[in-house]
Amino acid sequence: MVTLDEIAGTGLLQKPSGESHHLLERSDSNYKPLDSFALPKDRQYQQQFADIYFLRLTKIKPAVEEIASTAWEGTVLGGETATKVDRVLDVRQGQLCWVAGTVYMDMPLKPSVLEDVSKDRWISAPTTTDYYFSSETGGESLMLEDDSGRIRLVGNVLKDYFLVTGCIIAVMGTENANGEFEVIDLKFADLPPQPDRWALSKPPSNGTAKTSKVKDEDVEMTGLSGSQPSKKIAIVSGLEFSGTDTSYDMELNLLLEFLLGEALGPAAQSELSQISRLIIAGNSIAKPSDHDPSTATADKKNHKKYGYDSSSYNPVPSQLFDTFLSSLLPTMPITLLPGILDPANASYPQQPIHAAMFPKARTYASLPGSEPAEPGWLDTVTNPWEGEVEGWRMLGTGGQNLDDICKYVDSEDRLGMMEAMCRWRCSAPTAPDTLWSYPFQDDEPFVMKECPHLYFVGGQPEFGTKIIEGPEGQMVRLILVPSFAATREIVLVDTETLDVSKTLRVCCP
Repeated sequence: MVTLDEIAGTGLLQKPSGESHHLLERSDSNYKPLDSFALPKDRQYQQQFADIYFLRLTKIKPAVEEIASTAWEGTVLGGETATKVDRVLDVRQGQLCWVAGTVYMDMPLKPSVLEDVSKDRWISAPTTTDYYFSSETGGESLMLEDDSGRIRLVGNVLKDYFLVTGCIIAVMGTENANGEFEVIDLKFADLPPQPDRWALSKPPSNGTAKTSKVKDEDVEMTGLSGSQPSKKIAIVSGLEFSGTDTSYDMELNLLLEFLLGEALGPAAQSELSQISRLIIAGNSIAKPSDHDPSTATADKKNHKKYGYDSSSYNPVPSQLFDTFLSSLLPTMPITLLPGILDPANASYPQQPIHAAMFPKARTYASLPGSEPAEPGWLDTVTNPWEGEVEGWRMLGTGGQNLDDICKYVDSEDRLGMMEAMCRWRCSAPTAPDTLWSYPFQDDEPFVMKECPHLYFVGGQPEFGTKIIEGPEGQMVRLILVPSFAATREIVLVDTETLDVSKTLRVCCP
């Protein structure tokens, strides 16, 4: 953790030494974004959402069945051999068998789209609730479904796993007299194949690139050191520019000066010059508050122009964010993901924030209409986003997918839920049931076709990280990126080992 008191000890608050310092240069960024979640320009919304579930089941079911077949083939219980059943409705009472399908959870507090439409709530924002389960009323039921039908799952083994609507699993057991499937064991697809480092781009010609594996080491929470720094990627989320809190505006300025190296001594500046890229993971604009003068319209006449209420619109947050970006971009490339609070479409996957929101910073964006599109220093991307940074395959989101999963599970283990998404091979399993999404027909982009080396989720209550391993040697670094507005923290990732070398706290004394 680094505070202003520690910064004062770096030599900044003293008279000039008279010593000459060599000119520092920012490390280059090797970067290749992927358009995995880009929607077509002429997208339509007349189609049904059922295709998403069928596509997801078609893509993941073969991997689940392969793992289940390897684990359960020849299994004998009570003198009966477990057999594979192709469809849910082919399960027979008393028969020991296993079947694969999609999980569906019926929960008492889960919002219903059909109910919203019947009560003329279909044009409003999505209904929100803290949790979908109820510890008081109960009534939750877990089912397995495919294109043939649905069967209810019961059994104590289900309590040992994170399960939500939309994940693909295989279960072994037998149907009881009540028509329920008694689950004895459960399998899922596990991590998909992982590409090698530098699979999409060429490594630097200086010979410094390595193909090392992700290191499974403890997170180093040290302060600034005088040792030779390695190349870093900075990840921040939840900047929440508002323009109404002067003390917080000061801390945002401190963050800007920290990233630019203007508030630190020569040793720290040398280390921070190794930050090759900044990734902003959603929620850069704050939600309007009730006491915001720009939203108080009780004593103002409504004057609508070009379809919006000019008396309540507050341009200050976007202007401050634009100034923040334009101050950083001359020295550092930025990847910008939208979040639930940002001016982007609400449904998943969110499309990039329009460049018109950044009249100053868009100078550093790619030229519109350029083919093939070369990413500019300001790369406004989708949420979720997938790309290759310094040769590592990365997957990141603004946090809506994880926040929605947390509503299904009575647990605070967010890293465990991130791991479960990777092992389900699906980055947004609850879409479109409770997480609003585009009705895909030809592809299901939330299915993880390739295993990332690093998976980060923004907008989280607190920082967390760990390494998970797959059956074929895959290793994934998971990172919970905390909201800067709540914690004043950013995350630095080492580009050679993917170790989270430190979490820096930028705050006023």
